This record gives sequence, C-alpha cells and structure tokens, in this order.
Amino acid sequence: MPKLQGYMITSIIEKTKRNLPHWTANGSIYWITFRLADSIPQSKLNQWKSEREQWLQLHPQPWDSGTLAEYQHNFGDRLEMWLDRGYGSCSLRNPECRELVRQSIMKCHGTRHQLHHGVIMPNHVHLLLEPFEGESLAKLLQGMKGGSSFKCNQISGKTGRFWMQESYDHIVRDRDEYAHFVRYIRSNPLKAKLRPDEYWLM
Repeated sequence: MPKLQGYMITSIIEKTKRNLPHWTANGSIYWITFRLADSIPQSKLNQWKSEREQWLQLHPQPWDSGTLAEYQHNFGDRLEMWLDRGYGSCSLRNPECRELVRQSIMKCHGTRHQLHHGVIMPNHVHLLLEPFEGESLAKLLQGMKGGSSFKCNQISGKTGRFWMQESYDHIVRDRDEYAHFVRYIRSNPLKAKLRPDEYWLM
C-alpha cells in the first residue's frame, strides 16, 4: 500500500475547468478514466451531462466524502454501467490496438509517473496514477492518448476522434479509497464478462 498524503484543501496547487473541474496537488495519486469517443450513445450522454450540470451548480468543489459519494452514486456508477455494456466500436478489444495503448501508458512509467494499477477495457481505461514531482497530469494524459489515437484509428479503419477529449480524474483521498479503486480495477473485466484476451490488467 503506498503512502497517501490525504486530500486537504491546503495541498491543492491548481484547478482547471473544461466540462468538469480538475484539481491537482503535489504528491497525489489519481483515479483516472478515459474512454473512446463512441463509447456511450449520444442521447444517453446528453441526458447525463444535463443532469450532472444541474447537480454541479448546487455542489461546487472541493467536496467532502459524503458529497463525493453522492456524485459517484448519481453519475459515476451510471457512466461505468454504460461503459461496461460495451457500446460503440470497442476498438481496444483488438489486441494490436490495446497493445499500442498499453505502450503509451507505460512509456513514462518509472521516469515521469508511477502506475500503481490499471486496466484497459474494450472501450475505456482506468488508471491509478502518481505523477512525479514537477510533472503535469494533463500533459501525461495527453501523451498517453495522443501517442495511440492515430495508429489505433489506422488499425480500426476509422477517421476522426478516437478518444473522448476530456478525461475524468480524482485525487485519491485515503487508504480506504485507494483500496476501493484497486478492487474496482481488478473486478472490472469480471463484471463486464470479458475473456482474458479482451483486456489488459496491471
């Protein structure tokens, strides 16, 4: 189990916002999800975004543990359920494409970040990632996604956006939350009823 500094408002060094606020802090481990651009039907996603936007206006960050649990129940769990249903092209089921993504994730492992655990599913990726001091989480994720998108499109015979532009990231608050995410990563392929040749697990 890694040493976790815990989540404290005084430790936050940067906040950015696109569709969601993104909080970063030195020495943190992050729960990260990024997914294929076609992984969720647009009609479902539009409804989810509308409901989430209303909720976010009433619950500005930073959140306490109770508010975070409410967000996860109302929005995170529903999104994960849709992802596990295997909507879209599921290009990461292709072993060649999945290997390109794995290489992009592991390229800077041990030099710019520490990957604690991760899983590549057919249409999305979950990571427990710890950027090294001075490294930008956004740039690390940009490198992972950018390093694989063009070649994966070629393999899949597709054009256009491969990854959904924005990723979801969350600062892991404590040991219990870390253990929860580890269990989630390990059980994700089983819940989705995947064969061993349809995913990558670390």
